[in-house]
Amino acid sequence: MTRLRPLATAPVFLALAILAGCSTTGGRHASGGYYKDDGPGANPPADVASTPDAVPRIETYRTSTSKPYLVFGKRYVPVAPNQPFRQEGIASWYGRKFNGQKTASGEPYDMYAMTAAHPTLPIPSYARVTRVSTGKSVIVRINDRGPFHSKRIIDLSYAAAAKLGLIRDGSGKVIVQAITNDDIRKGDYEFAGKTAPDGHAPSSKPEPVPAPVQTAYAPQDEPTASSAEQIYLQFGAFSARQNAQHLASELNQQIGHIESRPAQIDPGAKLYRVRIGPYPSRAAAVNASLRIRQATGTASTIAVR
Repeated sequence: MTRLRPLATAPVFLALAILAGCSTTGGRHASGGYYKDDGPGANPPADVASTPDAVPRIETYRTSTSKPYLVFGKRYVPVAPNQPFRQEGIASWYGRKFNGQKTASGEPYDMYAMTAAHPTLPIPSYARVTRVSTGKSVIVRINDRGPFHSKRIIDLSYAAAAKLGLIRDGSGKVIVQAITNDDIRKGDYEFAGKTAPDGHAPSSKPEPVPAPVQTAYAPQDEPTASSAEQIYLQFGAFSARQNAQHLASELNQQIGHIESRPAQIDPGAKLYRVRIGPYPSRAAAVNASLRIRQATGTASTIAVR
């Protein structure tokens, strides 16, 4: 680890390998463009370009990476937590040379995970990175500092670069947009920052929510959505209230860090439904469903009333 010269009493610690790598000039090799002495792994996964995006969740920021610091005489001031941020510039990527090295978050770098290094975004946090020439975008988890180079604004993992089509070129113009905790709570980050080559937001339907596991108590109902009705996620429908209460309690114990809306029981004429909501849109509900399923393993359906 290298101790950087502090500003006031705020030292920042960065991995020596990352510091060195992010400050060198990228070398172009036969197999693609990347940092000198770096490159892809010997046997990269064939489907690396299909790696799922990072799923944003609210995390605790590392205070050791939130203070101003100096690298090569340049002062960097980290962005305040939950602050909107947008930046346009050149992205590069780093691979096998740094794979397994400790990042600024304290975690080992995994070149096949959807992560990135940024000089000032909070650690850990999430950002959408959009390639300007194609409109293709990805969501990455910021877990490292760098690149410390005047012509580059972000270092992507090998997987993130592959999804954006940057492996061969080694770099490309991108837009970096922070995904704040407020965005995560609202569930409205799915299309934030996405742009098509013509500069307009893409027209895209959200993925359908996977069907939930049916319970032995009662079948799930599937009401039809209406623009005048409120949108909820439904996790179960039970004939006995205590079963519904049990599921709601379990969900609330597991989702407090990723969802501001609690699971509640919506009693009907014959069934007790476990629901979370309402959400401002179907896209927001789908995003919340995916986050909750990743955190708890519990699927849901869209419900309206």
